Formats: sequence, C-alpha cells, structure tokens
Amino acid sequence: MKKINYLLLAFILSLGCKPKEKVYRVALAVPLTGDIAAMGQGMKRGAQLAVDEANLSGRFKRKIELRALDDRADPKEAVNVANQIVSDPQIVAVIGHLNSGCSIPAAQVYAKNNLLMVTPAATNPKLTLQQQESSWKWIKNIFRVNTTDDVQGQFAANYVLKNLKIHTVCIIHDKTPYGQGLCEEFQKAYSAQGGEVLSFEGISTGDRDFKALLTRIKSQEPEAIYFGGIYNEGGLLVKQARELGLKSHFISGDALQTSEFFKVAGAASENSYITNVGIPPERIPQAKTFLESYKNKYPNKDIQPYDHYAYEATNIALLSLEKAGIQAGGNMDKTKMIEFLRTLKYQGVLGVTEFDEKGDTKNKAVSIYLVKNNQFVPLN
Repeated sequence: MKKINYLLLAFILSLGCKPKEKVYRVALAVPLTGDIAAMGQGMKRGAQLAVDEANLSGRFKRKIELRALDDRADPKEAVNVANQIVSDPQIVAVIGHLNSGCSIPAAQVYAKNNLLMVTPAATNPKLTLQQQESSWKWIKNIFRVNTTDDVQGQFAANYVLKNLKIHTVCIIHDKTPYGQGLCEEFQKAYSAQGGEVLSFEGISTGDRDFKALLTRIKSQEPEAIYFGGIYNEGGLLVKQARELGLKSHFISGDALQTSEFFKVAGAASENSYITNVGIPPERIPQAKTFLESYKNKYPNKDIQPYDHYAYEATNIALLSLEKAGIQAGGNMDKTKMIEFLRTLKYQGVLGVTEFDEKGDTKNKAVSIYLVKNNQFVPLN
C-alpha cells in the first residue's frame, strides 16, 4: 500500500513540475471594481474580443492571453498594478489605463521596462507630453488611440457658443487630471471667443450632495453648466440641479456617454449635451463587424464609451507583436514593437489611426450627442 502511495505522490509531483505553456500575454489595466467599474468591465469585454479573434485567426504560434488587472481608478493602485505587469515576462504590451490620473504615473513604470503602452481612453495631454520632456530618460513608449482634452474642450466651447448660442456658463470639475483638464481646456477656448465663465468650481469624486453648490450656481443664472468628470457625479449633479429648479443646459464630456448615466440621473438626463472623442461606431463601415461580434458575444451588455477603443488598442498592440515583436524561436523584442507603431497606418473600428511625434492619434474627430429617451442622439 505504501508503494502505491509513493507512486501516486510521485505522479502528482511530476504534474506540478511540467513547464508552463508559453504564451503571449496582453495586460489590461482599468477599474474593474468601484464607482466606474461599468466602464472598465466594458473595456475588458472589448479587449477580450480582440484576443479571442486573434487566437481564432491562427496568426500566432502561441496562445494569446488577456490579463486584466484592477487599478480601482486610483493613481497609487495604478502604479502597484504597473509594477505587477512589468514583473510578468510573458506580457508583451499593456492596454490602459482608463483614467488620466492613473495613466500618467503608471506610464513611467512601463517606460523604464521598455513595455509598449496603448491607452484607449486617457485624454489628458500630459500623458504623452511627459515623454517629450528632458527629464524623460526612457524609451518613448506611450501611444493613444483616442484624441485629447484640448481637442474635445475646444470643440465643446465652439458648439456651445456658435450652435447653442450660450454666452454664460458655470463650470464644475471633479479635480482629477481628466475632469479638471477638460474643463480648463473648455474654459480657455470659451473665454477666448467671448463667452463668460461665471464660476469655476471643483468637487471631489465620491461626493453625493451638491445642493449647496448648485444653489449658489442657481443664483448666478447661467445659461449652461459645463461639467468635467465621471457619470456618477455628473448624473447626481444634473438630477439635483433639476430638483432645485435649475433650468440651465447641462453639457459634459465623454465619461458620461454611458447607460450608467441614465441610471444615476433618471429623467433629469433628458436634453443633456454630451461630447465624445471620435465618430459614432455605427457610422464607420469598418466597425460594423465589431458591433455584430460584440452583441453576439455579450448579448445582454450595453456597449460602454471605450469598449471599441479597447478593442482597437488591443488589435494594434497585437499587430505590433506579429509584425515586429516576435523574433527567431518565438523570443520577444519589445523595443521593436514600440518602434513599429511610429510608422503605423491602421484601418479599424475608429477609422484610420496614425500616431504623431508625441504618440497621439492624428484622428481628431469629436462628436456631440443630445440625450433623448435614454438614447444618445448624434448631432454632427
């Protein structure tokens, strides 16, 4: 009996000693829990769809895996996540982060380790500008498939003044690099064209009661409120504004273009104006297959603002792996992956993606939507 047990133990131990399968792994760093988890989970679905399609295509001799990590939309946690990512030798690129405040410090960790970073969502210009500074001692590894706050803020300012004929606004931001950065760009462009900013106020993410602030704003009688931040605070702001009888137009940016905004704001979301980077995917012929595949794979899930951006970013990273990263014997050259993207011209679900000298997309399109019956109706 003892001999049999020894043989069984030896067999079990031999299983544990088998070498792990060699794979190419793509990391995704986004908030998967917390207040804006819906957006991060959507991006995970988009990235996973790209990985699944790559595996089915037979393009790679090794399996492609997605490793999704939760940065909780917290800059400190994002740096922890970044250090986990660079410690995994099978990770060939990182897709992320969602928040600019997470992306900016995490990018330095990736750069120090020659790891390609393709962000599908971070909009603050500083993310890519930091690698142009003399203090940046590492490879320029950051690429962005979405356009930036300066483009979106200027577009919104132009639309508010010229199309909506609104000449007075109060601005509210959430003090994050994304929200405050977007508002600063809007304010700069709006004021330069003769618009009057009556107030510029900050709130904190996680705040829930804005009635004191909105009461002050109501006394200023602005024609519009412009908000920079995420759908949780944005939804509560417009809901409480309507409860106070504040009739000002409500205008905001890309982080509110999600069905989660309707869940928070309820009927108060009606007639809000929301800008978003890029062209609606329904209007891009190349996105038709993606939309169909997404609905088939995730039939009960709404597409979130950056799902197709995460899909595109993942496909671009995989293309750089296929065309430049894989060397003889399947070994990796991560530097060549980064260099490959400098001359990329990619036709995909976002239209044509090319990167400028900063690593930003040359596709500067911005769209604006009007909320009608819990739908985002494109106006341009």
